[in-house]
Amino acid sequence: MERARRPGGRSARVRAAVHQAVVDLLREEDWDELSLSRVAELSGVHQATLYRRWGTVNDLINDVVTEQLAQGSPVPDTGTLRGDLEAYAVNLADGVAGPLGTLFLRAAMVGSRGPDGDTYMIERAADLQAMLERAAARGERPPTLLELMEVVIAPLYYHAFFFNRPIGHDHARALVDRLLALQAANRR
Repeated sequence: MERARRPGGRSARVRAAVHQAVVDLLREEDWDELSLSRVAELSGVHQATLYRRWGTVNDLINDVVTEQLAQGSPVPDTGTLRGDLEAYAVNLADGVAGPLGTLFLRAAMVGSRGPDGDTYMIERAADLQAMLERAAARGERPPTLLELMEVVIAPLYYHAFFFNRPIGHDHARALVDRLLALQAANRR
């Protein structure tokens, strides 16, 4: 009989300590120097636990990014397509400009090369698709997920990563305006 896991308890404390260690290490040292042994040392969690639970640095980073996105950047449900898109774009702009922005960007680039893909990218895509489906259920005509990614999400990441110049709120809203204008033009 499998024991039920408690939402808190030791497992949650271990995960929180390990996640914090990863974030702290990435603020201080180069990504390529991150190792499970360094995370174990800083978190106070035995290295065997890290290998058993996460296996690799990339899997651990995927878990950290997934959790950070779920907690810090939930997909909004404002009741309108425009409201959802604007709230998401503004939150994303803040996220890539914040202290973990580089972590998200680097994880997206490194993780996309992995054999299993990116857990957080897959989960985020599913959340965004659900947001678009809610809009359609309300009778609105949402863009496709690909259009959202190409017109809003990609420019936000591109500016932050390649130009080292994150986009502000007004620019994020302008990207949403552009997406909705393209949608309106395609309906004609």
